[in-house]
Amino acid sequence: MPEVFPWVRHLTTDELRNFTFELVEALSDAAELDLDSTAEEVIVGWRATARIKADPAEYADARKPTSGDFGPVEISV
Repeated sequence: MPEVFPWVRHLTTDELRNFTFELVEALSDAAELDLDSTAEEVIVGWRATARIKADPAEYADARKPTSGDFGPVEISV
């Protein structure tokens, strides 16, 4: 996985296992059900997790409790 997705080095062993499992399921759906968007969603979601965990300050901030409504979410790829 690190050769294809270098950012997985920021994931824990369990997170890497979960990412791999979800990706295999999504690729299976893509092959058997012609659902290509699911695999992209899995990759983008886990990449975002790795991106936050790569920055210790951002990761610490993300782990702080929150309350209230922060409005719509903007997704950047």
